[in-house]
Amino acid sequence: MIIKNGTVINPIDQTAVPLEIQIEEGIITAIGTNLKYSDQEKIVDAKGLYVAPGLIDVHVHFREPGFEYKENIETGAAAAARGGFTTVVCMANTKPAVDSKETLQYVIEQGQKTPIHVLSAACVTEGMRGTSITNMAELKEAGAAGFTDDGIPIMDKELLRTAMEMAKKLNLPISLHEEDPSYIQNNGIHAGKVAKQLGIGGSPSIAEESLVKRDLELACETGVSINIQHISSAKAVQLVREAKKRSDAVHAEATPHHFTLTEEAVLKYGTYAKMNPPLRTQQDRQAIIEGLKDGTIDLIATDHAPHSVEEKKRPLTEAPSGIIGLESALAVGITSLCKSGYLTLAELIKKMTLNPADLYHLDAGTIEIGKKADLVLFDPSETWVYETSVSKAENTPFIGQTLQGKVKMTICEGQIIYQDK
Repeated sequence: MIIKNGTVINPIDQTAVPLEIQIEEGIITAIGTNLKYSDQEKIVDAKGLYVAPGLIDVHVHFREPGFEYKENIETGAAAAARGGFTTVVCMANTKPAVDSKETLQYVIEQGQKTPIHVLSAACVTEGMRGTSITNMAELKEAGAAGFTDDGIPIMDKELLRTAMEMAKKLNLPISLHEEDPSYIQNNGIHAGKVAKQLGIGGSPSIAEESLVKRDLELACETGVSINIQHISSAKAVQLVREAKKRSDAVHAEATPHHFTLTEEAVLKYGTYAKMNPPLRTQQDRQAIIEGLKDGTIDLIATDHAPHSVEEKKRPLTEAPSGIIGLESALAVGITSLCKSGYLTLAELIKKMTLNPADLYHLDAGTIEIGKKADLVLFDPSETWVYETSVSKAENTPFIGQTLQGKVKMTICEGQIIYQDK
């Protein structure tokens, strides 16, 4: 295959240059101009398009095993491919949870049946109960990409310290969901003006900030590679900014919904704007954007969290938290961050490719000779309406929205796995 006439984004040096890419047997074999090729090679005309490394999402919920009515690995992978993602890391809060090598291997094997790279984190604690640590060494041997109890905070400080020390020895990251339930009256809704207007309790930012502060201290002490997941508050961003001065192993991720929406979205979208941690204030949203701009927040991850229509139709305080995000993430990033001048296109791509690859020690996230041909071709200027999803779910406030930036083709190991019609 030869990809011609495209502008190639290199997240390493932040360049965007017209180049051709030659692919043989799933590997990039040449990058340059006026490449020689045979008549047998497939020509992909990328005129007007940007060519970037395949996107990497380190925070998805594909729900299998146990909750396949919400999503399964096959449909989740299809949504990923449509969104330009060639690698994802599944969270471990399935049923059973990914706390054994048998369950982990099941997820990995199901992932191998899809056209993308499906990796999986394993649990930090057995059954995600927060009382005893899993056999982390065995789980790494079985293929765990990292460790997380995402969805549930780890409240036992000393247990977490021990887990961090083990993860440090294993050279794998720990990703943490930071919400102290003792502060929360109703999860998924910020404890602010909208919650008061609706007459319900909520989740205050201190629930997040208290655990972020504790865990950053532990991370700096142990030297473990830590990822503060789906950061949502201004103070939490500042805590990460300060911790990064002490340790280059501190990382944080922001979701498209947290850098785009505020608590007012709950009034418009109801349960489709309910997530953990919740959408907060305009000040919090702007602080997340500043964190993305100055490098405090390294990663953009979707927290793709499918739920059934029936579940999301429940009353606000009873419906599950979470939204889907794989198909819209790149466009929301371009629309909210690049179009507004907060990030360059190359900076956005780096936070969705190279940086997540570095966190998880993946040989991905770049376009280089000898690397796997995992690529996304997109038009950053095309506007489109996000009308339908190939996920099993549709729980997102971005459905029906006009977005800028359209994925036109996704290539994984040299195979076209998605093409816009």
